[in-house]
Amino acid sequence: MTNANRHPCFDATAAKTFGRVHLPVAPSCNIQCGYCDRRYDCANENRPGVTSAVLSPGQALWYLREVLRLDPSISVAGVAGPGDPFAEPEKTLETLSLVHGEFPKLLLCTSSNGLNLAPYAGRLSELGLTHVTVTVNAVDPAIGGKIYAWVRDGVHVLRREEAAACLIRNQLTAIAACAAAGITVKVNTVVVPGVNDEHVEAIACAAAGAGARLMNCMPLMPVAGTPLAGFGKPGHELMQKARWRASQHVDIVHHCRGCRSDAAGKIGSANDSSIQDLLLHARSMPLKPAEDRPNVAVATREGLLISGHLGGAESFTVFGRDGAGFREITVRKAPPPGGGAERWAELSRVLSDCRAVLVERAGETPVRALEAEGIRVVITEGLIADALESVYSGAVPAAAMPPSKCGGCGGGGGCG
Repeated sequence: MTNANRHPCFDATAAKTFGRVHLPVAPSCNIQCGYCDRRYDCANENRPGVTSAVLSPGQALWYLREVLRLDPSISVAGVAGPGDPFAEPEKTLETLSLVHGEFPKLLLCTSSNGLNLAPYAGRLSELGLTHVTVTVNAVDPAIGGKIYAWVRDGVHVLRREEAAACLIRNQLTAIAACAAAGITVKVNTVVVPGVNDEHVEAIACAAAGAGARLMNCMPLMPVAGTPLAGFGKPGHELMQKARWRASQHVDIVHHCRGCRSDAAGKIGSANDSSIQDLLLHARSMPLKPAEDRPNVAVATREGLLISGHLGGAESFTVFGRDGAGFREITVRKAPPPGGGAERWAELSRVLSDCRAVLVERAGETPVRALEAEGIRVVITEGLIADALESVYSGAVPAAAMPPSKCGGCGGGGGCG
């Protein structure tokens, strides 16, 4: 049986027999679509961009092992969000490498907006990835400008038509690069009534010309609070017309159900409670599950509230599990300010038995440095006990401020 005949998202016949599992390891996105609202904790929504947890590559591998034990029908593992897999490509590539190393017969795929996909086409092929989906909603910047609010191209943020022009150029390049690398390419198009419904055939023609073999026309799923929420879901007749026109240029997929970023099992079936439990348990594990990290560190001034900046904290209070509750184990002095990367390497050694550190604020540089060493940085606020319960249960504590860019503290935060 060929690869195409075992991928349920690419072949309707395969969907009757085989399942898939999405590994939610890509939290960030490099574009903003007018229909997208990425919420990670709503188990009742079935749409792309939604997941109940975001995993590290190591957690994802553990989760995959357990899912395969529960459901041997799964033939493919993919990275499809909740953000874009190539906004932070190192997480996606590490995950795919771990999966291919342990499960070489499992098909690998990914789904991307295509902005930063092309540079990784060759590497993806080397890792054994056989299928990729690129979401292309326009090939005319004037139309794309009505769908995309902004695109982050490297360090530059582009808006509306300029953003769309950049994205379209990169998408077609990515499709061609993946096709040249031997990867089967499917294009997803979100059909927005009155915006791009008459443009779908042009998208199909351009995508096919670049090397795409399949196209999936997806009706807009209006999400409250998003710019395109008021356009409504396109009707059956409009969708049939769009698909027929597109079919003149490329084969059409008809069985898509718009899956979540943490979907597992056969298409059309919601994740059952056992899968949900596994996902949350994986999220509660250390970033590198093979390591023994039973404790959690907290930046706190008074011992009750999370009240410290990662870079400015002079010490960290370490807590551990104690039956159904938690107990304070020790207080550890933080390395002095200055020292750059060595400071964060030293802090990772100081907190080597900790799976996470809870802080009120943090800069991007120390967050990346500590997480690379297996220590999750949780930016939150409120009672320590509540946040500890969330971390150990796999839930996501209420967020405080996001990681700040270097210099955001005015020089007083001690990020150096």
